[in-house]
Parts: sequence; structure tokens; C-alpha cells
Amino acid sequence: MSDPTRKIIHVDMDAFFASVEQRDAPELKGKPVAVGGSSGRGVVAAASYEARVFGVRSAMPSVTALRRCPDLIFVRPRFEVYKAVSQQIRAIFLDYTDLVEPLSLDEAYLDVTANRLGLPSATATAEEIRARILDTTGLTASAGISYNKFLAKLASDMNKPNGQFVIPVKAGPRVVASLPVGKFHGIGPKTVERMEALGIRTGADLAAWSLPDLQRTFGKAGSWYHGIARAEDHRPVRPNRVRKSSGSETTFHHDLTDPEAIEERVLAMADDVWDWVEKTGQHGRTVTVKAKYADFRIVTRSRTLSAPVADRATLHATARSLIATLYPLRMGLRLVGVTMAGFGAGEGPSGQLDLL
Repeated sequence: MSDPTRKIIHVDMDAFFASVEQRDAPELKGKPVAVGGSSGRGVVAAASYEARVFGVRSAMPSVTALRRCPDLIFVRPRFEVYKAVSQQIRAIFLDYTDLVEPLSLDEAYLDVTANRLGLPSATATAEEIRARILDTTGLTASAGISYNKFLAKLASDMNKPNGQFVIPVKAGPRVVASLPVGKFHGIGPKTVERMEALGIRTGADLAAWSLPDLQRTFGKAGSWYHGIARAEDHRPVRPNRVRKSSGSETTFHHDLTDPEAIEERVLAMADDVWDWVEKTGQHGRTVTVKAKYADFRIVTRSRTLSAPVADRATLHATARSLIATLYPLRMGLRLVGVTMAGFGAGEGPSGQLDLL
């Protein structure tokens, strides 16, 4: 079982990028706002809650977002501002614990088992942290509190925006059993489709499967699914967690042979990677393009730059040149992917807290 004595908080800023823009431009308050490019191959990096009502979501093509919300206001991202605000928030976290694991600029895990400030509970700690964030930055945050990371992150989505939710030890398995598997972070849309085809629609359905059956069906991920279906997660909060790479790939419905069509998919994968880079502020030096031929043979081409990739255009140019080394193709491609790596190259308890 997960350690029931641990007290984990997951803090997630509410529509972070868009909320910063609405804070700094009062005329945008109460209006549907998207951070990102509005033309060409632009994508939505973040959407305000007013825009989300229309179905606008991050990573959505801008043209699709505009179709859903014709009054959508696009704002160019200001990542230097988002990073500065994120640093303010990080400083608040560190007043409560040294065990802070950032996931991106706008969310982090905190292990507050060691009650540094003598607060009555982890819930009270989360409330105070959220109040300080609002006072310091003018922005709201949501929080989830539980005894492991999986449940804390699950809980932070249950009372958004500007709220918090607690999943205590006895309630963990019951909460997980009642939720659809699509709500579980770490289970993506494709896996959800596969699970539903197998009759796995809720956490209870997932828990009914044995560990050997899950491992046979889902490979290495089967052990993780077996654990979370029982509200178990042994991962510690790692304050110095280093991301080694970030990548994106796609499998085509039909094998592609046209270089222009292949390049279009490669650039789309590069955009996915760059969106992550902008969100986290981490820049790598090594770019890798992966391709899988129609006969399932996989090839990769990599290039390590003299300095971290500084902008989207550089990533596009590097990925484009790498895929070009495969031409002329000996057969069609069924998959392409782009990965960035080389991040950072050149760059005692005073008492136990109760959850409640």
C-alpha cells in the first residue's frame, strides 16, 4: 500500500497563462482568451475558463478554436513573465517544505509530511499556500490533498477553479473505483479507447483485472494500472527531478511517401515538443527524429547543437533537415516522431500533519 502517513499536496494554477494575461490587461477579464498564435499553424497554449465554456482547449489548432468561439481573443505568449510568476510561487512553496517537485511552470507536488510551520493539517497548509499565492500574484490556484501523488493530482481537478479537495486514506479506493478511467492521469485517449473496448470503463472495472492479465495486455504499464486501480502510488516527491527528454510521435492511418506530407507531420510533432518546452522553460541541445517504415523497421537521426534550442524555428529547421536525410524513401512511413533531449547542458520532522 501507499504510505498512509504521507501528506502530499498537488498545487495547480488555474488557467495559468491566460490568467496572467487577464491580470495584466484588465480589459480581458471575463472574456474568452487564448494564449497562442491566431493564424497559420498556430495552436492554443492556454485558454481562459470563459473560452473553455466553448470547448477551447490547450494544444487545439487556433483555427478550430476560432470556429468554436468566434469572439476568442488571442494573446501572444510572454513566457518570461510566466517564468517570473512561477518563481514567486515556488518561493512560497519552499516556505513550507523543501520537498517540492515542479511538473511545469504552473503545477507542483509538495510533500508536507514534516510539519515545518506547525499548522494543524495538510488541508490548512494548502489553504494558506493558496491564499499567499493570491495575495502575492493576484492569481488563483487549486489544490488536491492526499496520501500519495496519484490521488493528490486527481483531487486537484475536483474543485477547480480556486478550490481544493481532500482524499483521505479510507476514501482513496472508493474514489478511484467510482471514476471513469479517462479521468486518470497517465492513461491517454488511445489507451482509454482500448480499455473501454475491453470493458474497462471505471476504476472498479480496472481493479477487477489481475496483475498478470494487465501485464499481458498492457505490458510494463500493467503494473502501474494495477496499483492506481487500488489507490496505490509509491512514488516519492522528488525535488530534483530531472526530465531527460520530451518527445511526440504519431502513427498514420495510411503509409506516407510524399515528402511534403511527411514534413508536415514532423513539424506538427516538433510543435508538440516546443509547446512543452515553452510551458516548462526547459531547453535541450539534442534533437532526434524517429521514423518507422511500412515493414516496421525503425530508424532515428539525431543532431546535438552547440547551444540549447532557442526557438521554434530552430527546432523546425533541425527536424526538417533530419527527416530529409531519409530521402529518397525505400518504402512508405507509418510513423514519425520528434524528441528533444540534453536538458541542462550548459545550464527533521516537527510533527505529523493530518490531511483534514
